Amino acid sequence: MLGVRSRGSSRPSVLVRGRTWFCGPGCSGTRFTTSVRTGSLVLGAAGLLDGLTATTHWDAVAEPESYGAVHTAERVVRHDRVITSAGVSSGIDMAVRLAALLTDDLTAQAIQLCTEYDPQPPFDTGSVAKAPAEVLERARTLG
Repeated sequence: MLGVRSRGSSRPSVLVRGRTWFCGPGCSGTRFTTSVRTGSLVLGAAGLLDGLTATTHWDAVAEPESYGAVHTAERVVRHDRVITSAGVSSGIDMAVRLAALLTDDLTAQAIQLCTEYDPQPPFDTGSVAKAPAEVLERARTLG
Protein backbone atom coordinates (compact mmCIF):
# COMPACT_ATOMS: atom_id res chain seq x y z
CA MET A 1 0.00 0.00 0.00
CA LEU A 2 1.32 3.37 -0.90
CA GLY A 3 -0.23 6.56 0.34
CA VAL A 4 0.72 9.73 -1.47
CA ARG A 5 -0.09 13.26 -0.44
CA SER A 6 0.38 16.21 -2.71
CA ARG A 7 1.70 19.43 -1.20
CA GLY A 8 -1.17 21.80 -0.62
CA SER A 9 -3.81 19.08 -0.95
CA SER A 10 -4.97 16.96 1.96
CA ARG A 11 -6.89 14.58 -0.30
CA PRO A 12 -5.02 13.55 -3.44
CA SER A 13 -6.94 11.92 -6.26
CA VAL A 14 -5.43 8.51 -5.46
CA LEU A 15 -7.69 8.42 -2.41
CA VAL A 16 -10.81 8.71 -4.53
CA ARG A 17 -9.70 5.83 -6.72
CA GLY A 18 -8.59 3.97 -3.58
CA ARG A 19 -12.12 4.06 -2.17
CA THR A 20 -13.51 2.19 -5.15
CA TRP A 21 -10.86 -0.52 -4.99
CA PHE A 22 -10.83 -1.08 -1.24
CA CYS A 23 -14.56 -1.15 -0.76
CA GLY A 24 -15.13 -3.51 -3.66
CA PRO A 25 -15.46 -7.28 -3.43
CA GLY A 26 -11.82 -7.74 -2.35
CA CYS A 27 -12.13 -5.48 0.71
CA SER A 28 -13.44 -8.05 3.17
CA GLY A 29 -11.30 -10.88 1.85
CA THR A 30 -7.91 -9.70 3.09
CA ARG A 31 -6.23 -11.45 6.00
CA PHE A 32 -4.57 -8.17 6.99
CA THR A 33 -4.85 -4.68 5.55
CA THR A 34 -1.84 -2.56 6.45
CA SER A 35 -0.39 0.85 5.83
CA VAL A 36 2.91 2.62 6.30
CA ARG A 37 3.25 6.37 6.66
CA THR A 38 0.40 8.23 4.90
CA GLY A 39 -1.02 4.98 3.53
CA SER A 40 -3.45 5.28 6.46
CA LEU A 41 -5.12 8.11 4.52
CA VAL A 42 -5.95 5.63 1.76
CA LEU A 43 -7.40 3.24 4.34
CA GLY A 44 -9.37 6.12 5.84
CA ALA A 45 -10.72 7.19 2.45
CA ALA A 46 -11.81 3.59 1.94
CA GLY A 47 -13.82 3.76 5.16
CA LEU A 48 -11.65 1.18 6.91
CA LEU A 49 -10.67 3.42 9.84
CA ASP A 50 -14.11 4.75 10.88
CA GLY A 51 -14.16 4.99 14.68
CA LEU A 52 -10.70 3.42 15.07
CA THR A 53 -7.47 4.84 16.38
CA ALA A 54 -4.80 4.98 13.71
CA THR A 55 -1.35 6.34 13.18
CA THR A 56 0.31 8.08 10.26
CA HIS A 57 3.34 10.19 9.42
CA TRP A 58 3.83 13.06 11.86
CA ASP A 59 3.26 15.68 9.17
CA ALA A 60 -0.23 14.33 8.43
CA VAL A 61 -1.60 13.67 11.94
CA ALA A 62 -4.71 15.83 11.51
CA GLU A 63 -5.84 14.10 8.33
CA PRO A 64 -7.03 10.68 9.57
CA GLU A 65 -9.67 12.44 11.67
CA SER A 66 -11.27 13.79 8.50
CA TYR A 67 -11.95 10.12 7.66
CA GLY A 68 -13.47 9.23 11.03
CA ALA A 69 -10.31 7.91 12.69
CA VAL A 70 -8.71 9.11 15.90
CA HIS A 71 -4.99 9.78 15.61
CA THR A 72 -2.57 8.30 18.11
CA ALA A 73 1.17 8.88 18.27
CA GLU A 74 1.84 5.14 18.67
CA ARG A 75 4.29 3.68 16.14
CA VAL A 76 2.06 0.72 15.22
CA VAL A 77 -1.68 0.33 15.82
CA ARG A 78 -3.63 -2.89 15.27
CA HIS A 79 -7.41 -3.30 15.17
CA ASP A 80 -8.15 -6.90 14.24
CA ARG A 81 -6.97 -7.17 10.62
CA VAL A 82 -6.26 -3.46 10.07
CA ILE A 83 -2.77 -2.30 11.05
CA THR A 84 -1.35 1.19 10.58
CA SER A 85 2.24 2.31 11.15
CA ALA A 86 3.56 5.83 11.52
CA GLY A 87 6.73 6.17 9.48
CA VAL A 88 9.24 4.14 7.52
CA SER A 89 11.04 2.67 10.54
CA SER A 90 7.77 1.88 12.32
CA GLY A 91 6.73 0.16 9.09
CA ILE A 92 9.63 -2.22 9.66
CA ASP A 93 8.40 -2.75 13.23
CA MET A 94 4.96 -3.54 11.80
CA ALA A 95 6.42 -5.94 9.24
CA VAL A 96 8.15 -7.96 11.95
CA ARG A 97 4.93 -8.06 14.00
CA LEU A 98 3.00 -9.07 10.91
CA ALA A 99 5.48 -11.87 10.26
CA ALA A 100 4.75 -13.17 13.77
CA LEU A 101 1.00 -12.99 13.18
CA LEU A 102 1.27 -14.83 9.87
CA THR A 103 3.74 -17.47 11.11
CA ASP A 104 5.05 -17.55 14.69
CA ASP A 105 7.33 -15.57 16.98
CA LEU A 106 10.35 -17.74 16.26
CA THR A 107 10.05 -17.18 12.49
CA ALA A 108 9.54 -13.43 12.97
CA GLN A 109 12.64 -13.30 15.16
CA ALA A 110 14.60 -15.20 12.51
CA ILE A 111 13.42 -12.70 9.87
CA GLN A 112 14.51 -9.86 12.14
CA LEU A 113 17.93 -11.49 12.46
CA CYS A 114 18.25 -12.21 8.72
CA THR A 115 17.59 -8.55 7.97
CA GLU A 116 19.81 -7.47 10.88
CA TYR A 117 17.03 -5.21 12.05
CA ASP A 118 18.57 -3.85 15.24
CA PRO A 119 17.84 -0.11 15.28
CA GLN A 120 20.51 2.04 16.86
CA PRO A 121 19.90 5.55 15.52
CA PRO A 122 22.76 8.02 15.87
CA PHE A 123 20.41 10.74 17.15
CA ASP A 124 17.40 10.69 19.46
CA THR A 125 15.15 12.82 17.24
CA GLY A 126 13.02 10.12 15.66
CA SER A 127 9.69 11.47 16.87
CA VAL A 128 8.05 14.88 17.12
CA ALA A 129 8.00 14.49 20.91
CA LYS A 130 11.80 14.20 21.00
CA ALA A 131 12.89 16.53 18.20
CA PRO A 132 13.85 20.13 19.01
CA ALA A 133 11.98 22.88 17.17
CA GLU A 134 14.86 23.56 14.75
CA VAL A 135 14.99 19.88 13.72
CA LEU A 136 11.23 19.84 13.16
CA GLU A 137 11.46 23.04 11.11
CA ARG A 138 14.28 21.60 8.95
CA ALA A 139 12.37 18.34 8.46
CA ARG A 140 9.38 20.24 7.13
CA THR A 141 11.60 21.90 4.51
CA LEU A 142 12.94 18.54 3.37
CA GLY A 143 9.66 17.29 2.45
